[in-house]
Amino acid sequence: MNLEQGAQRANPLTRIIDAALQRDGGWLPFDRFMALALYAPGLGYYASASRKFGRMPSSGSDFVTAPELTPLFGRALAVQVAEALEKTGTDEVWEFGAGSGALALQLLDALGDRVARYRIVDLSGTLRERQQQTLAKHAAKVEWLSELPESMNGVVVGNEVLDAMPVQLLARSGGGWFERGVVAQGDGFAWSDRPTDLRPPVEVEGQHDYLTEIHPQAEAFIATLADRLDRGAAFFFDYGFPESEYYHPQRHVGTVMCHRGHQADGDPLSDVGEKDITAHVNFTGVALAGQNAGLEVLGYCNQARFLFNAGILPMMEQATLAERSMAARLIHEHEMGELFKVVGFAVGEPWDAIGFAQGDRSHTL
Repeated sequence: MNLEQGAQRANPLTRIIDAALQRDGGWLPFDRFMALALYAPGLGYYASASRKFGRMPSSGSDFVTAPELTPLFGRALAVQVAEALEKTGTDEVWEFGAGSGALALQLLDALGDRVARYRIVDLSGTLRERQQQTLAKHAAKVEWLSELPESMNGVVVGNEVLDAMPVQLLARSGGGWFERGVVAQGDGFAWSDRPTDLRPPVEVEGQHDYLTEIHPQAEAFIATLADRLDRGAAFFFDYGFPESEYYHPQRHVGTVMCHRGHQADGDPLSDVGEKDITAHVNFTGVALAGQNAGLEVLGYCNQARFLFNAGILPMMEQATLAERSMAARLIHEHEMGELFKVVGFAVGEPWDAIGFAQGDRSHTL
C-alpha cells in the first residue's frame, strides 16, 4: 500500500497507523499497534469520549470494573491502604489509570484525613474530565499528572491497569518461533508473522502451534515505579496467572481480548479505536520486575481472598440485598474472585500486610 492509498482511508486513527506502517517498512509489531489503537492522542480508545466504564450496556459503556460494581470494593481496599500508609509513614495515595474516578472517590471517602494528597496518573484527557466531576467534593486533595514524577512517596493503587499495557505476540508454528505483527490489507489490517529470537520466559512444552504474549512494557512500568518510589507500597489488581499457568501448553491461543458494549471478541484488528484491547497479566513477570528493581513482595493472592482479609464480609452484612448481590461478584470464584489477582509491593522492610494474611500464593509465582 502506498502513501496515497493510505491517505484515502476514512478513519483518522487508521491513517496514523498507516503512517507508522510506512515508516517501519509495512509491518508493525503488535505492541506498537496496540499502543496506537488505545493511546494515540485524541484518537485512541482511551483518548476518545466514549463512556467505557459502567454496569450495563444501556449506559453506553463497554465494560465494568470492580469499583463500578460496588463501593464496598474501595472500602475494603481502604483497610489495606490505611495500614500501608501507617507502616510506610506516608500520607499520599497514587492511582494509575483511575477510570471513572469511582475507586478514588471510595478511597477518599473511607480514608478521610489519613490522606493529605491523592494523585492520579492518567493518559486520558476525557477520563480526567469525568474524574474531576466525580471527585468534585475532594477537589482540594486531588492532583492529576500525565507521567510519573522523578520521585514519589505514598501508597500506589492500580485496578485493571497492567492488562491495558501493550504486549508483544509470539507464535510458534511448525516448531519455529515468530513475532506476530500487523500489516495493511484492503480497508483494514491483517496479521503477519516474522521469525524472531524472542521467547516466552519459560519453555512451552510440546511442538503444537502456540500463540502467547510477553509483557516487556508492564514489567518496565513496575521497574520504573520501583525506581521512583522512595518510600511507600503498591497494590495492583488485575486478571491473570502465575507464569506456570500463563504458559501452560493448553493455553495455546493467547489471552488478547477486546471489549465493547459489554461483549468480548478476539479480533483487535477490527473497529480499531472503538473498543478496548487487553491481555491477561503474567504475575510472575510483574513480581520479578519489582524484586529485581529493589521492591519487596508483600504478597500475592486472588481477589476474593484479599477482600476477605480486608473485611468485606462484615461490610456486606450491613449492606442492602442489592449491594450484597453486586459485592458477591467480586468474590465468587466463577466471577471475579479467582480470575482476578492482587500483588503487593513495599519499599524497604516488608510487613505482614492484612490483605495477604490468609491465602497468600507468593510461593506459586
